[in-house]
Amino acid sequence: MHKQTGVALSQSTFLNRQALYLRPDPARVVVRRFGPQAEPKDLNHTDRIRANHIVERVLSLDAATAESLLAEVLENFKGRHRNLLERFEARADEMEEAFATHRAFSQVQRRLVGSYFLHEYSFEAAALFNPSIVSHPDQSGAPPGGRRFILSVRAVGEGHISSLTFRAGSIAADGSVSIDPTSRLASIATLRNRMARLDGEDVEVTFSTDGDISERVIFPVTAAQSNGIEDARFVAFEEDGKIVFRATYTAYNGRGIRSELIETSDFLSFRMSPLRGSAAVNKGMALFPRKINGRYAMIARQDSENLYLIYSDDLLTWESGGVALLKPQFPWEFIQIGTCGSPIELDEGWLLLTHGVGPVRKYAIGAVLLDKADPSKVLARSREPFVRPEPSEREGYVPNVVYTCGAIRHNDQIILPYAVSDTFCNFATVRIAALLQAMERHDAGTGL
Repeated sequence: MHKQTGVALSQSTFLNRQALYLRPDPARVVVRRFGPQAEPKDLNHTDRIRANHIVERVLSLDAATAESLLAEVLENFKGRHRNLLERFEARADEMEEAFATHRAFSQVQRRLVGSYFLHEYSFEAAALFNPSIVSHPDQSGAPPGGRRFILSVRAVGEGHISSLTFRAGSIAADGSVSIDPTSRLASIATLRNRMARLDGEDVEVTFSTDGDISERVIFPVTAAQSNGIEDARFVAFEEDGKIVFRATYTAYNGRGIRSELIETSDFLSFRMSPLRGSAAVNKGMALFPRKINGRYAMIARQDSENLYLIYSDDLLTWESGGVALLKPQFPWEFIQIGTCGSPIELDEGWLLLTHGVGPVRKYAIGAVLLDKADPSKVLARSREPFVRPEPSEREGYVPNVVYTCGAIRHNDQIILPYAVSDTFCNFATVRIAALLQAMERHDAGTGL
């Protein structure tokens, strides 16, 4: 049984869109590995043979020509990347197998060969969307009564390959949001460690400290991620008196998906680990910001329609089942519901933002209030979504979609970054008291 409070859920009463647009910029490029492939008709050639042919052609150049060509390459790409010569050398180090049959290389030749096995990739040329937000681990420079934050964003480039990138900004005391200027430069994380496991690989990646956070791009590293790192839901997780930033995300290899976990304490070094268990074959998992009754807790969608509360003892193993929590109930969510980031802890309970899919596959954002001590109990739920696509937000890569991967509380407001039509991002603020008042109360606290 449930009852209404009699307050209509109107966006205008408590939602303030800030028109702070974060759009994809095709001019931002990273340098990626390039390996020439044999054409299908070249049945007697392999990729390795092609690589050796390229090396041979470079070595055929006399010293003066090679030096002039390298200088020309550096001049052509000047100002587009940091430490480009070092990147050429690093790529040459990876090409030792192609060097094995050749004579000794000069430094110029090594660097020139390295340049032939790299290419620029416009990592956010198609879209920049599905953001999540956490407090910055470094609060120096925060405005009075406000705070600094880090925004994670899904970037999509050629071939619909998704990567993870970041922005920083500030929240003022009144909840207004500003984004730091975005660097023109960008670079992919350096692989520091790779550890094989039965269910995949743990990998550690790191960034140099000399660049802005907006320069950092985590590109797919493992086979399971090869076509995308999608929809990271970051949360500041409190454990043993420390804060570690964790996010679940979807790893996509072009054929199948699975959920994985990324962890960092400083947004410079990251560890990525596959999740295991029957629940991890799904997407859209959202981690609570602390343990619940001594166990890790997650909101997850296991059947393409409904939400469940599941638990884990080791953070990496998540089995299906758990507690049936929510199912599509109202017309705006009849197709399916899902999480919009980690639950936010309030005095009144856990505020869980959800997305619903309705007619003509229109996405909207609603909210649910769960009991703080026992999150399996639903205390209240929005009958209507509080964020719908505005007329100006309906057009894009995927029309009629508003979506978020995580919001945070600031004083009496929720700071909500959200994506528009899978193309760009905007920000809104939500007055908590008004949102809670507008939600429909559940007498018995029942879920499904």
